[in-house]
Amino acid sequence: MSENTTPMPDFTRWPSFPFEGDMRVKKLAPPVEVEPPRSGEDGSDCVACGTPDEGYIWVSERWRVRAMDRPTGLPMVLILECRSHLDLGDLPNLLAAELGVMTVRLERAIRSLDGVARVHVNRWGDGSAHLHMWFLARPYGRLQLRGTFLSLWDDILPVVPESQWRESLALVAAWLADFGGKANAEPAHIEWESPGTFAVPDSVDPEPDGRRPTTLGDVEAAES
Repeated sequence: MSENTTPMPDFTRWPSFPFEGDMRVKKLAPPVEVEPPRSGEDGSDCVACGTPDEGYIWVSERWRVRAMDRPTGLPMVLILECRSHLDLGDLPNLLAAELGVMTVRLERAIRSLDGVARVHVNRWGDGSAHLHMWFLARPYGRLQLRGTFLSLWDDILPVVPESQWRESLALVAAWLADFGGKANAEPAHIEWESPGTFAVPDSVDPEPDGRRPTTLGDVEAAES
């Protein structure tokens, strides 16, 4: 069996590359003759179309914004979707023009959060046929997270506290609602406890089963 000796690409030496140590390039699989349909290709089993407005942090007549089901490593990860079951290249002129406005508006809303330096906007489209644009916030001062690999770092960084995450969701939703639509996200409610319950023993594992929340990578893998 011949050994794969493909040289590692230059980006593995970038400061932003998340991994180190010995690695090797995967063998490239042969191309398929016919690509499989994406999730929701015909609209009948489209998750986005079947999700009610309550599953989104902000909704309007033609657009909706949703979050992950739980906080992840980045300060904020949001997805912009149009209500109509269309892909990027299928948008009529009205929605195409509004997509530009909504992209700028959501980027500004996320960048208004404390501790956010930049917002990366991505569209992959290999998992789901329904148009969805990813918005990923880079933490201020974390220069190692700049650029291409921000979505990978989301799976690696410690998870943002849920109360902070919910407050950020509510702020973004309220920011968008100032321009129309409806904000569905609310800040986390204070849970009043007696002073004796405040201390948590060091031995307590906040994630006893070791599971991480659903992240960008999980969603894309499930849609593929």
